[in-house]
Amino acid sequence: MIKKTTRIKKIGYRILVINIVFLLIKLTVNDKENGFNDDPINEPIFYYVSAMIFFLFTWEVNDWLIKKNSQSTLKSNISFTNSLEILVKTLAIVLPIIALIYYLAIFEFNYISRIDAEDLWLQFRIDFLRATLLLFSLVVFNLFYYATTRAKEIENSMYQLKQEVMTSKYNSLKNQISPHFLFNSLNILTSLMYEDRDLASDFVTRLASCYRYILDNKEKDLVTLEKEMNFLDSFIFMMNVRHKESLSITTNILVNSQDFLIPTLSLQMLVENALKHNYFSKERPLEVNIFSDHKKLVVQNTLRKRKEEPSTKLGISNIKKRYAFYTNEPVTIEEGNDVYKIEIPLLQKTVKQFNTPLDS
Repeated sequence: MIKKTTRIKKIGYRILVINIVFLLIKLTVNDKENGFNDDPINEPIFYYVSAMIFFLFTWEVNDWLIKKNSQSTLKSNISFTNSLEILVKTLAIVLPIIALIYYLAIFEFNYISRIDAEDLWLQFRIDFLRATLLLFSLVVFNLFYYATTRAKEIENSMYQLKQEVMTSKYNSLKNQISPHFLFNSLNILTSLMYEDRDLASDFVTRLASCYRYILDNKEKDLVTLEKEMNFLDSFIFMMNVRHKESLSITTNILVNSQDFLIPTLSLQMLVENALKHNYFSKERPLEVNIFSDHKKLVVQNTLRKRKEEPSTKLGISNIKKRYAFYTNEPVTIEEGNDVYKIEIPLLQKTVKQFNTPLDS
């Protein structure tokens, strides 16, 4: 219902614009004296109706090409090159139709349209040129209007996304240094002090390394893959100590980890999600594999969902929002009978935030 109302308003606005343009043309052009005679259609009515049809048709064609361009390029805004391409395509579609209609009206059905002209070919050229200039202006105006409107929408959406990213990043970091995480780690450490002091020493070192990484990067949304993997190595060590033979985490990164960026703590969050939402034991260990695939990073784990409560998927939503801030590449999820796999893009070091006028 809302779409229908918006559509009616748009058509009404366009009809109003067409009437204003037509009126201005009639007032500024020294037209011949034409009256509304007994004929069903005469010259003024023909030009009015044809102008209405030409304008609305051109507007719709231009809107369709803009929408098609946005879908094909996966972008909401259009470049200058794409604008020129859309302009040419629009005119290429509508101008032959306009030429045909004017030709038929002036030469074949002049007894109906009653266009009074001494030189019919001259009149045809004048009408066609006038229509071309008006429709050219219309398309340019429509492209400019679309570009400015989309720029404002993008700016607003980027502002909202930026707020969401900052909030999710804060919540993510806060969760990692929560008392619950520290409490579990200290409990493990207490046990190790009596069982294996060397292992306890290593555990303390890894725990300190984890917290140092979190504190050092709390203001950064992106870090190098190398730093994240070094942090993850300490985190995996702590999880292996805690869960022992119930857990198996392997990594196989074939790309140069110094050349790529990923959101801070994203890998740790994905591993922790696997631990949180799956049942595992010594008899049926949880296997988590982290590996590179072209310019993507894959986190794959055996799927044995816990029957406690459904997942809120806040962690995955967090990661998707953070990636949407930097790239159009999607975060993809595949869930089979026994395997859960998530792919996250590897970002180039030159990556910048999408359309960030608010940062300037």
